[in-house]
Parts: sequence; C-alpha cells; structure tokens
Amino acid sequence: MPIATPEVYAEMIDRAKKGGFAYPAINITSSQTLNAALRGFADAGSDGIVQISTGGAEYASGPTIKDKVTGAVALAEYARVVAKNYPVNVALHTDHCQKEKLDSYVNPLIAISQERVDRGEDPLFNSHMWDGSAIEVEENLQIAKELLTRTSKAYIILEIEVGAVGGEEDGVTGEINEKLYTTVADGMRTLEVLGLGEQGRYITALTFGNVHGAYKPGHVKLRPEILKEIQDACGAKYGKDKPFDLVFHGGSGSTPQEIADAVSYGVIKMNIDTDTQYAFTRPVADHMFKNYDGVLKIDGEVGNKKTYDPRSWGKSAEAGMSARIVEACQQLGSVGTHQG
Repeated sequence: MPIATPEVYAEMIDRAKKGGFAYPAINITSSQTLNAALRGFADAGSDGIVQISTGGAEYASGPTIKDKVTGAVALAEYARVVAKNYPVNVALHTDHCQKEKLDSYVNPLIAISQERVDRGEDPLFNSHMWDGSAIEVEENLQIAKELLTRTSKAYIILEIEVGAVGGEEDGVTGEINEKLYTTVADGMRTLEVLGLGEQGRYITALTFGNVHGAYKPGHVKLRPEILKEIQDACGAKYGKDKPFDLVFHGGSGSTPQEIADAVSYGVIKMNIDTDTQYAFTRPVADHMFKNYDGVLKIDGEVGNKKTYDPRSWGKSAEAGMSARIVEACQQLGSVGTHQG
C-alpha cells in the first residue's frame, strides 16, 4: 500500500485510541533500516510509523554533506516508492526538532509539503515533531500554536512535547530531574493555547520520567499514572474523555506493564530507536565474528566475497530489526490491527 494519506493517518490514530493499542514509531537512517521497518510492520500485520530525526536526516544526506532537508526528503521519497509493495499503511514522521533547528529542518519541510498540497498532492510527511522541551512551557506552546497554523493548512499533524525527556539523543542531552514529569497545569495550559483540534490536529508527548537511551532496569523511574491524572483532570474540565492523543518517548527498555499502562491512558504512538539500533547491529557483529577469516583478507589471502558482500550481513541486520519491530507491535497491541 502507499504511504498513508492524511485521512488514513488520522483514521489510524483514531482506531488506535478507540481500540486501546498504539503504533511503534521506528527511527530510520537509511534504505536498509526503512526496509527493515516495513518488513516488521508487514510481518506483524500492523500499520506503523517511521520517523527521521535531525541526525538521521543528516546521515542519510551523506556523512560529508549533512543536509537535514536533503536526507529527509530522500528517505521520504524512497519510502513512497518501496512502501507500495507492503500490505500495511505506514506514516512518515520527523522526530525531535529543537528551536534552533526549526529553520533548517521542520520549517523547510512544511513548505515543501504545502507546495505539494497546492498542486493537489499529499504532503511529503504525515506529521512533524516540534520539541520545545528545553524551553519554558509558555514559549513552547506559542511556537507550537504558530506551527499548528501551518501544519494544519498542509494537512500535517503536529507532534509537541510538554515536559522534558532525559538522556541523550542526537547530541542533545536532557537532565534527569523533576522536570521529567509533566503537570496537570501544563496539560490545562496546552489545551487553552492549542485547543482540542479545532485549530488543527496535534498529538502530545506528556512526560512521565521518560529517558532516551539504554539503561539497566530500575534506573529510569517511569510514572505512567501521571498520564491518567492529566487526562482525567483535563477531560473533566472540557467534557471529553482522554482529550490528548499521547506519545510515549524514551520507550526503549520499558517494562511490559509500563507500556500497557501508558497505552491504557491514551498513548497511540511509542518511539523506539535504541532497541532497534541494537537489533540491527547485533546480527552484523555475529556475522563478522563467525566469518572473520572471510570478511578479512588475512595473511595475503583473498577472503570470501560471499561473506563480505554487504548484502550478506545486511540481510541479517534487517531481519534482526524487523523481528524487534514485531515484538514492539506485540507489546503495544497493534498486531493484526491493519484494516485493508
């Protein structure tokens, strides 16, 4: 199937919210990781989301070029060609974009999508994330309001983050402290500024102790009940059950119970990057260790072309990542939920 249209993407989110499940959002950096994600979703019979961070976009443009827009457009266009061969719907999303990167990433991509929409085409991306977690909530929301005006016009859903995420991703480090927990007041203010959809559709990452990266059990103190508190309080004020369509950031390494709780409170998208990075790389390491005398030309020998051909270990890498995505779909309850 082709990449999801704006209408299909909105229906995907509504179906997840109603059905009590969530979609894995998989970070991609190349055609290989994209193919792995598509295969994983297809194997699980689940629709899904692939996303490109600023660092991933830079890498995709060429390690010496480092042009975020070029890399993001290239991967999005490639996805639009190859996704047609898979029997599921996949949405295209851009991951964390901080204030200082808006003009070199999200804003140009919105402009590209607007040009496409003006020609009668679908937007290039289905959604974009504005990451205002490093600035004060009021400034964060005012920038979100301005972005929402433009994303809604281009039939794009905006993702925002209210609260901070700890750990490190793409060179941005967040402290692990009390700011990792969004407050009810923050949720109320978000609805006051951005509305409940009448100004344009958005999805929201409310933080409940989320941390990027890989950590041993017990290091990260997640409190999913915060999501319920905010949904209940805001829902009571506005007369709407679970008014937020929620996003779970820093999802790698979370326990099954933490994931289940978060989804029950309205999470419809969970970002997964660290775990799929490892799942992609681990089979490569295995291949190299087992075939070291083939991938290396030791003592003047010629090696074994079949083992150092990038396709030989690349297929294993993609299969490992795909399997991890199927596992994520199982944890989030999206297996078999695709509706053709």
